[in-house]
Amino acid sequence: MFKRLLVTFSAIAVATASWADLSESQFWQGEVDAGDLPPVMERVPSAPLVVDLQGKGRELGQQGGTLHTLITRTKDVRQMVVYGYARLMGYNDSYEIQADILESMDIEDGRKFTLNLRKGHKWSDGHPFTSEDFRYWWEDVANNPELSPAGPLEFLRVDGELPTVSFPDETTVIYEWANPNPQFLQELAEARPPFIYRPAHFLKPMHVKYSEAADLEEMIAAKRVRSWAALHNKSDNMYKFDNPDLPTLQPWMLATKGGKSRFLFVRNPYYHRVDTAGTQLPYIDVVEMNVVSGGLVAAKANAGEVDLQARGLDFKDIAILKKGEKTGGYHTLLWGQGTASQIAIYLNLNFNDDAWRGVMRDVRFRRALSMGIDRKIINKTLYFGLGNEGGMTMLPQSPFYKEENLKAWANYDADAANALLDEMGLTERDEDGVRLLPDGRPAWVVIETAGERQEVENALQIIVDNWAALGIKLIMRPLERDILRNRVYSGESMAAVWFGWDNGLAQPYTSPDFVAPQRQEFFAWPMWGQYHQTSGAAGEAPDMPEAIRLVELADLWRHASTDEDRSKIWQEMVDIHAQQVYGIGLLSGARQPVVVSDKLMNVPEKAIWAWSPGAHFGVHRPDEFWFAN
Repeated sequence: MFKRLLVTFSAIAVATASWADLSESQFWQGEVDAGDLPPVMERVPSAPLVVDLQGKGRELGQQGGTLHTLITRTKDVRQMVVYGYARLMGYNDSYEIQADILESMDIEDGRKFTLNLRKGHKWSDGHPFTSEDFRYWWEDVANNPELSPAGPLEFLRVDGELPTVSFPDETTVIYEWANPNPQFLQELAEARPPFIYRPAHFLKPMHVKYSEAADLEEMIAAKRVRSWAALHNKSDNMYKFDNPDLPTLQPWMLATKGGKSRFLFVRNPYYHRVDTAGTQLPYIDVVEMNVVSGGLVAAKANAGEVDLQARGLDFKDIAILKKGEKTGGYHTLLWGQGTASQIAIYLNLNFNDDAWRGVMRDVRFRRALSMGIDRKIINKTLYFGLGNEGGMTMLPQSPFYKEENLKAWANYDADAANALLDEMGLTERDEDGVRLLPDGRPAWVVIETAGERQEVENALQIIVDNWAALGIKLIMRPLERDILRNRVYSGESMAAVWFGWDNGLAQPYTSPDFVAPQRQEFFAWPMWGQYHQTSGAAGEAPDMPEAIRLVELADLWRHASTDEDRSKIWQEMVDIHAQQVYGIGLLSGARQPVVVSDKLMNVPEKAIWAWSPGAHFGVHRPDEFWFAN
């Protein structure tokens, strides 16, 4: 790799322009005139990020307007952090990582990272954003056992060692390890970023190190919490985005306090991005999020009640959305999906039933269930035949895609599936033709769902008949999302349905931790993930050869020195998944409907809807969207 790399965001140098030429937002003009807010030239950094829209094939826009969108849970206000996508380092729409909040980053030997902040950058309340905000997080939050019992975030450990972190001046932060940390850069660009900084000026009054005991006690009583740590953590919700008092660096800031069904986000007056015409971004003044039932999202979009919407819309909604375009004043885009599989069934290898655990850990059982699914019928019935039928693997845009992995154990063959189950010794059946487990119980596979996607229930209804031909009875159990996750994580769930890997676009530089048993969020091995995430304090150590090999490969990737070596490691991991069928994928490539107001400009016609990398709308920069007229 490179001995030294300078990473900077592509920016246009404005040869003769003075930042006094920046145009003032009409939204904030009244506050500026009243002296309650400095003029825009004093609000942006001395070296703002200058976005070349025309170089990206977009149009220069105008400020103003309110963008309406819908969420289905109050907690989803956090999507404004995802969509806003202001990151220290972020992906551009070509999925290249570049500086964003940072002015630049120097990387030496993959182990020393010098973060260069923008001079004059300010939080949304006007307080300077400096290296002190990084120092406060590192010394007083991440390494404070009362605030962070598990210590600093896992991606900051290399071979178990934490970095040396220093703060030479107000605009410089240095992270340095003895060995390379290939995860550091990518983690900073994630949809859910690690936030290795905090608004120190805002949080210090709630920290025992910086406040008088009497003052803290008064605040603890007022907030009705038990301790100063609880007080601090309740106020420090950078990702949840539910505290309107907490300063932010995102393009919009929460303006609604105690909201339940309607939330307003207004433009950040100190935002660090501007266009080449001297207009501060974001273009849109206000984002209004309304909470509705999941079943109403498509209907409200059809009625023209949203300006931008993708969450809560599924492939099945395309027909009704197309019908409403003429009267609703919108058009429906069909973006690609970045997930490895639209629907995936996960048998819980950590299920707390010993007999079932033994059955599900036999790869022949997982392969049989996969071959026993008629994906062609599901594709034709639910996706008009437009999906790519096959198991869960990387998408064709990834260098680790193989056609044979897509087809592995995924062609419908009930006879071959039955032969595998017979080979396992599951030959006894009850009077209904259902196979019996070794302990005599019928083979009833209970699959739990989040109850949020009708396509999942429809697909499982088809699989009910498919698996009946194998002597397996499928029972569906819809649950609320959080309940489903808690049951999976605790080993109480036998099987669950979710999407495939969020990132089906993996590249050599992508951390493979999500394909190794190192995250509880992968429903096939929640307790193995817990074991890794808690350094052995919880969960169970992986005890299957292929899973242990995945752990070894993930560690080899962390120590690899070239993209060639990392690519070989990645390919072996993807191949193991294809053969072991840890997730039974149904199909990929289904389109994501995106409803866009006819007045909303700069929304790409063709794009990928992906959580990681991409942050859904985030990588396409909603702060650059604007309303015509």
